[in-house]
Amino acid sequence: MASKYSQTNVGVFLALLIITLPSIVLGDDDPCAALEEEHNKSLALKYKYGAIASIFLASLVGVCIPVLGRKIPSLSPESNVFFVVKAFAAGVILATGFIHVLPDAFESLTSPCLPENPWGNFPFTGFVAMVATIGTLMVDVYATSHYRRKSSGEKGNPAVADDGGGGEVLPLHTHATHGHAHGSVPSDSSLTTQLRYRVISQVLELGIIVHSVIIGIALGANNSPKTIKPLLAALTFHQFFEGLGLGGCITQAKFKAQAITVMALFFSLTTPVGIAIGIGIANVYDDNSPNALIVEGIFNAASSGILIYMALVDLLSADFMNPKLQNSGKLLMGCNISLLFGAGCMSLLAKWA
Repeated sequence: MASKYSQTNVGVFLALLIITLPSIVLGDDDPCAALEEEHNKSLALKYKYGAIASIFLASLVGVCIPVLGRKIPSLSPESNVFFVVKAFAAGVILATGFIHVLPDAFESLTSPCLPENPWGNFPFTGFVAMVATIGTLMVDVYATSHYRRKSSGEKGNPAVADDGGGGEVLPLHTHATHGHAHGSVPSDSSLTTQLRYRVISQVLELGIIVHSVIIGIALGANNSPKTIKPLLAALTFHQFFEGLGLGGCITQAKFKAQAITVMALFFSLTTPVGIAIGIGIANVYDDNSPNALIVEGIFNAASSGILIYMALVDLLSADFMNPKLQNSGKLLMGCNISLLFGAGCMSLLAKWA
């Protein structure tokens, strides 16, 4: 029930974001207009349709690889390979926050198209990112605490207990004279770990989809083929790598199949839906209007705070302090190299998007 409630919240937030964002960022008659690029609407539209298909497919494949890979022993969440892949994905998410999202937020909120007062008198980008980071910490802590209390209450029922993966555990029948038990009850530490991964995966997805809607609208509203072509390729890889990171967290959370499907589709559809919205408002959208700059800047700053927190605290810190890595120099070295490679690949994409 708790996971369904959280899934509903994420869905409602995404729906509201998709519905309200275009109406807020529609261009007005602001004198600060974008410089004219070489526009070819018909050719640009073809690229946009191609972007919808390629980004959706790349996102879906990326998020599904870790989920489907858990059926393969070498790719299970307890394997060394999984730790290395997850370190790569965490590097991708960290670079997304620092290299892609945060600079975009700074660019938007320090634009000369915004009035000097108040936007030029206070570092709003850093402030919003900081508040989002603190807010993510609070959500992280309170959600985990709530899930843990709820789970403890359910475990008090002697008939049925939750296995942490959405299934039911058989009733426990003890026979003191024989000293054995039938069925199983998960340990508190196991339940707590799974609940933490559930919170992590949901908060991480929230941070990713906020940014995905914005970049989708920006691409869909652009009518310059010269700009869209490199964006199409870069965003395809971008969403694939982010999907790997999110899929790894979803796999460790051990959601039911229905919840996994919903989360995977949310992630995969967000950017294509953003592109479709951008296509619909392309004729009236002005990405240099004050309203557009403020909304995009604030959402990007908040998204960067969430992604940076999740990458450092919930992904990297949790895994790199794991005794399995601490006790294996070879595995630790492999994860370090994978982390640097993931961050490097994502940073390199900033050249095009």
